[in-house]
Amino acid sequence: MGQVSLRGIRKSYGNVHVIKGIDLEVRDGEFLVFVGPSGCGKSTTLRMIAGLETVTGGDILIDGLRANDLRPSDRGAAMVFQSYALYPHMTVAENMGFALKMAGVGREKRDEQVRHAADILCITELLGRFPKELSGGQRQRVAIGRSIVRKPKVFLFDEPLSNLDAALRVNMRIELSRLHKELGTTMIYVTHDQVEAMTMGDRIAVFNKGIIEQLGAPLDLYNKPCNEFVATFLGAPRINLVDRPPANGASDPHQALWSLLAARAPASVQRVGLRPEHMRIVARGQGIAASVVLAEHLGDSSILHLRVQGVTELLNAKVGTENNQCNSGEVVGLVPDAAWALSFAADGRLVC
Repeated sequence: MGQVSLRGIRKSYGNVHVIKGIDLEVRDGEFLVFVGPSGCGKSTTLRMIAGLETVTGGDILIDGLRANDLRPSDRGAAMVFQSYALYPHMTVAENMGFALKMAGVGREKRDEQVRHAADILCITELLGRFPKELSGGQRQRVAIGRSIVRKPKVFLFDEPLSNLDAALRVNMRIELSRLHKELGTTMIYVTHDQVEAMTMGDRIAVFNKGIIEQLGAPLDLYNKPCNEFVATFLGAPRINLVDRPPANGASDPHQALWSLLAARAPASVQRVGLRPEHMRIVARGQGIAASVVLAEHLGDSSILHLRVQGVTELLNAKVGTENNQCNSGEVVGLVPDAAWALSFAADGRLVC
């Protein structure tokens, strides 16, 4: 079992309120991702679950047992840090088995559990090496292996891939997802990278300023964000937001774009959003006139940053290889797929 319950959790440092009341049920065996910008409270919440930060208010329950006053070692949780935190004078095997040694586990049993964890992580051949002889990815595997040998109820990951290069991060995402399926243990994973959140999590909790804005499956949050913050945080390039044009009756590109996107929206709507992949590019003279400010050609696709007359912010279009020849300074036609438009009220709340 590895169910975690947060009930009215608050955290303050003096008069600074970091966590402002969080209620959350983490299901046994699920992979839950905490995502949000720096300073939103996601790592602080993880550290409170681990017992590395005290709780100002509320209760943390692990498998129904109140854990607020339990020592970190008694909570059944194992934490993997961003910095690996390996002992440089110990071999890989000694690093992985150190917690068991301190707990009084015998040498034979300890070695058996270390070998089992090493087999799962495919690092058996590294057991005799020292941390300085390992790559970043190998060190992270060792840090994860050190947690596996403890057989915890819950794994806690605090941005474990942020020190790795892009290619290795992709590989480690695959490895962690595979590890979760193999072990079936509850995992709570903190990241500021929305790509990691979307690709790894069974569910995502989007943090902002000490609260959880929205909790749900990745595609549910992507397609139906509860407000503008979630809509803009999830997705790269970010969602396009178009403000309601002035009520002067002018027939300009801004008004034409708004009329397309907000045709079915109620009068309370003040802003409409549309994902870049739902923007189609056609020949000049068709659709809504837009000038290409910057074209980022990625090989299999292109990201076009577009200026539409009257619209305050640049618009982004993610297009396929058929538009790879668009270059900066060109004027093209823009055709939005209004069926995917999201409508927001003045306070940022999703209307429809």
